[in-house]
Amino acid sequence: MLPDLKLRHMGMFVWDIDKMSQFYQEVLGFLVTDKGFVRDHHVVFLSRDPKSHHQLVMETGRPPGSGPGYGLQQISFQVTALKDLRVMHDLVRARDDVSLIQTVDHGNSWSLYFRDPEVNRVEIYLDTPWHVEQPYLDQLDLGLSDEAIHQVTEQRLKDNPSRKPMQQWQDEMAERITPQ
Repeated sequence: MLPDLKLRHMGMFVWDIDKMSQFYQEVLGFLVTDKGFVRDHHVVFLSRDPKSHHQLVMETGRPPGSGPGYGLQQISFQVTALKDLRVMHDLVRARDDVSLIQTVDHGNSWSLYFRDPEVNRVEIYLDTPWHVEQPYLDQLDLGLSDEAIHQVTEQRLKDNPSRKPMQQWQDEMAERITPQ
């Protein structure tokens, strides 16, 4: 039986990340929640929801050309428990039309990534109790117990200066989003 999957954010590849980020801030009211560098690309995370670290992620590296398929970076679905992440991991591993299966600890989420039959990137993720500046990538071993996964992530983040409880980060985002 499939877990309850909630569509939570989209990613797009862009040519001019500053121009695109500014557009989404000015026209659609998004706020930058984080930015950085990953996989040789600049990334910007944007949100309008204090409970979502990002509803939109932009990444440089959009290939030349235009039209369908040139801008999608990823489509992301949220689950509610590590057991759901394991179910999805087992499901995609059993298929021969799925590629590039990865499990990642982002500090603020535990994620499963894979490519669908047309090589689109899909993410299934679960929020952690912590916030940490993004991008942050570390190994995730879904073979560990839930308790062990929590302990491993907490240990990795203990000296990270950006670490804070997720609720604190959400409260701070709510203040930033609410017009003064």
